[in-house]
Amino acid sequence: MAKKLEDRNWKHEYELQKKRGDTEGQIERQRARRMYDQQGIDRAGKNIDHIKPLAKGGKSVPGNLRLRSPSANKADNKPKK
Repeated sequence: MAKKLEDRNWKHEYELQKKRGDTEGQIERQRARRMYDQQGIDRAGKNIDHIKPLAKGGKSVPGNLRLRSPSANKADNKPKK
């Protein structure tokens, strides 16, 4: 029988991710996905956008996250010329 999301030991999961060599940014993005999933928010076809990017010190906290269409999210994340 598969474990339910709320039954998993997420702290242990993060430690395994670090041992595997996942970057802190990957771990933060996964944290954001789990937060939306635990709240029951349907994010199908949407990207989770960090208002203040992880690369600039942003975190995966509710006030820094929003759901956006992939095209809108990519348009904001284009490198500036």
